[in-house]
Amino acid sequence: MAPAPRKVLPRLAKAWLRLAGWKLAGDPPSLPKYVLISQHTSNWDGWYFLLFALAFDIRPSFIGKHTLFRGPLGPIARWLGGIPVDRSAHHDLVTQLADAFRARDRLILGMAPEGTRHRVEYWKSGFYHLARTANVPIVFGRLDFRRREGGFGGVLQPTGDLKADMDRIRAFYADVTPCKPEQAGPIRLKEEQPAP
Repeated sequence: MAPAPRKVLPRLAKAWLRLAGWKLAGDPPSLPKYVLISQHTSNWDGWYFLLFALAFDIRPSFIGKHTLFRGPLGPIARWLGGIPVDRSAHHDLVTQLADAFRARDRLILGMAPEGTRHRVEYWKSGFYHLARTANVPIVFGRLDFRRREGGFGGVLQPTGDLKADMDRIRAFYADVTPCKPEQAGPIRLKEEQPAP
């Protein structure tokens, strides 16, 4: 009996990763909603993120400018898991995304807190504030290019104690080697710094 079409893509992704010398590490949490974070230092991160998502048989969503969802590309962007956001709207991005979490029964939203492939001195704090506002956990994704393994690590339900929560994130990623370590800045938020 032929495998169900839904199970073909995970098998193909696992085979591709195995041939490339990668292994799966840690299972995705059995949670209906969460913010999935991962480091981002190279274009390769997106490719491997997609392969590992397929291998684990999950469909993380991503955010995109609302204009991407107009015209013929709109249905494709939505099929790929895109969530349109209007950055010119009067309410902020965190509110828009929190509304998306509330409107759905299941939602895994992939985010790269650096916000760019280049080295930055601070992570963008949107992922943290979104998880707090939507009352969903943050899940630590890992792409470890030294060990050649990808998967999932800890689950953090933000407490509001920003430093303690960020310390847990720092501890997890301290032993994860991104694609381009020289492009990885410190894992910290501007809000953690004492006021002058």
